[in-house]
Amino acid sequence: MSLAGQLLALQLLVLLGVLAGVLYLSVAQSLRSFEALEGRRTLSAAEALAATPLVRTELPDAIPRGGSALPAALESVRSVSGPTYATLVDENGIVVASSDVTLVGYVAPVAIMQGALNRQWTGTADVAGQHLLLARVPVFGDDGGRVGVAVAAREYPSWGERLAEAAPDAFVALLACTAIGLGGSWLLSRRLKRQTLDMEPGEIAALVEHREALLHGVKEGIVAVDLEGRITVLNDAARAQLGWDGVREGTQLPTHGVSDALLEVVGSREEIADRPLLVGDRLLVANNKAITSHGRRIGSVTTLRDRTDLFELEDRLGTTQTTSDLLRAQTHEFANQLHTIAGLIQLGESQEALRFVEAASTERSIIVDAVTERVADAPLAALIVAKSSAAAERHVRLDLDPEAHLGPVSPELSRDLITVIGNLIDNALDAISGLPDAVVTLDLQDEAGTITVSVSDPGDGPDPALGERIFERGFSTKASDSPGGRGVGLALTRHVCRRRGGDVALEDGEGTTFQAWLPREPAPVRQDSPAPHATRSGAGAAAEPATRELETKQAGGNTR
Repeated sequence: MSLAGQLLALQLLVLLGVLAGVLYLSVAQSLRSFEALEGRRTLSAAEALAATPLVRTELPDAIPRGGSALPAALESVRSVSGPTYATLVDENGIVVASSDVTLVGYVAPVAIMQGALNRQWTGTADVAGQHLLLARVPVFGDDGGRVGVAVAAREYPSWGERLAEAAPDAFVALLACTAIGLGGSWLLSRRLKRQTLDMEPGEIAALVEHREALLHGVKEGIVAVDLEGRITVLNDAARAQLGWDGVREGTQLPTHGVSDALLEVVGSREEIADRPLLVGDRLLVANNKAITSHGRRIGSVTTLRDRTDLFELEDRLGTTQTTSDLLRAQTHEFANQLHTIAGLIQLGESQEALRFVEAASTERSIIVDAVTERVADAPLAALIVAKSSAAAERHVRLDLDPEAHLGPVSPELSRDLITVIGNLIDNALDAISGLPDAVVTLDLQDEAGTITVSVSDPGDGPDPALGERIFERGFSTKASDSPGGRGVGLALTRHVCRRRGGDVALEDGEGTTFQAWLPREPAPVRQDSPAPHATRSGAGAAAEPATRELETKQAGGNTR
């Protein structure tokens, strides 16, 4: 049934209900009016009959059907006053005259004689199957004594008769209300259909169910809020990504335990594109856009894409690429040494070849021993040794600070340190390319449950005006020379540090020094405050809240 049909049917039901109530009240009021008005008229008729001189004189000695003048007097009063029935009863309770001849000569019905006979009485009674409105008045003789009673009665109208009287007016009213209802229903349905894009209620319900299934079926998180900050849409993916299991649509945005950076995005009045957010241990990329209706803003919608797995894949890819570069560097170094040894042997300089081998072996051992004495983690020590070979290939030197020290670490922390140190060394080597005999210094400090990593080089470093942009993913001051592009190294380093509750920053001073710190035990990362440690200014200004970090947008390459 269409919307107009449903509205009309509902209005008709309401009208019928109202009509039934009005009819009932009308009939009831009519009966009450009948009792009041006709009761007085009937009583007047009975009083007139009892006051007739002929009745007062003849009633004491009257004999039923004895040919007295009482029936004539009774009919005279009935014709004038209009009661349906009139009856005269003597002092013995015998009907001596009545408009109903079947009662004459018999004892008056009990219903007529109820109550005290010395005073007038009105009421209702059922006589001979009829419901009557009765009035009874005592008849007094010339000596003042009671000689009988005079009774007048009017027949009660039935409910059907009263309803038949009220029906024509009610029918006219029903037709008028129906016509008004039809017109109103049509106008209302047209207005509603314009507001509902000309769709019926069933179509609207089906569309809502389809949209709900669509919203909860997509992998991206979707959060929509109105201008008052109430959540209007929150799909399953967003609940899982944000940890909002207890949050429901129609409630205000939660503020307890939610970072300022997340609240800045969700419900923002500005459009936001590809802003990274760190929520727990998940990296989300958020986009926010205004919702408008008829040119008026009614809220905003935020989409959230989980990029954690992609970022971890980039991390692994970067590690693989680094390992490949290191192997290539060592292969190149060993090839040069083998060529030298082969040439010496061909020249017959076997002793010189032996000394060369011993010198190369000693140099390698010195480097390995210097690293392993200060670094207790074998994978990390291997990385530093390999990076020193890569530096030598570029005609620069990588030195481990004599005061550096690092104790045993967990496998997870070892992987994080490899990522951080590898990226910082790569950045330093890129920065000093073209500076012969330059030195990159690596320092490791393991104190108070926190590991501090410092990588210094004599390069000029980033422009101080760039500020925190150097930690944005995809930002680089160098042209891309790899399929993955540049601008990932520092972003990845910051992500790894902050994931453990640490951070990375550019230090003030001569040359360029990046310092990173990682707690041995991962700590809950506050997403609305920077991590402590280190003094930063200029290009190394205090790191923004962690929720502003990781402007990570694509894989590959280094930052500088």
